[in-house]
Order: sequence, then structure tokens, then C-alpha cells
Amino acid sequence: MNKEIISTDKAPQAIGTYSQAVKVGNTVYLSGQIPLVPETMEMVEGDMEAQIRRVFDNLSVVAQAAGGSLADVAKLNVFLTDLSHFPLVNEVMADYFSQPYPARAAIGVAALPRGAGVEMDGVLELGG
Repeated sequence: MNKEIISTDKAPQAIGTYSQAVKVGNTVYLSGQIPLVPETMEMVEGDMEAQIRRVFDNLSVVAQAAGGSLADVAKLNVFLTDLSHFPLVNEVMADYFSQPYPARAAIGVAALPRGAGVEMDGVLELGG
């Protein structure tokens, strides 16, 4: 298997034993992103919308580092500590994605790293 590790300083650095993304062939596996500001490695200030936007921004720059964009996302996983924020995820997601939308799962979880309210990961399929 020919793996390429994707890394960019425009996204938060890994806070554990993982890579920001791994590319295998034309498929890119994006690790989970929480709303960390890359420059400070601190949680973004603001409300839940600010957290969701920061996560999409983080995923976007990792996708770009892999040679793609959010338009190449085939599958998106959303983890929320409060599922009442699901409509807000849909609203904000419309600013980052256009039809046809990726496949997606939204999962309620008890807790996320650093006290985040949202985490997302995904799979990109690059044209080739």
C-alpha cells in the first residue's frame, strides 16, 4: 500500500498519535478536526456556529493540502455533544458545500477532546 501522509501548518497540529490526513491512491482520509485555531492551538472563541465554522475551515485546509477541496468529500462524519445543534450544522454546511452533498452521518457523543462541542472527519475522493 502506497500511503502519503498529508500535513499542513494551516490546520491544527495533531494532538495525539495520528496524522492530519492519509492519502492512499485517490482517496484521502481526513482525521477528526475539532474547533482549534491553528495558530494558537486553543479552542475558537464564540458560540456553536463559530465552532462548526472552525471545524469546516480546518477540514478545508487539510483537503487543500491533499490536492483537493471540500467539494471532493464523499463521506462526512459529524460528532456532536448536543444533537440539538444538528440544524445549525445543516445551516452552516450549506455555506461550505453545494449539491450533490456528500454522504453523512451525525452522531451524538458524551464528550469530545478539549471540551469541543463538535468534531468532524471525512473521506475525499480525488479525481484521477
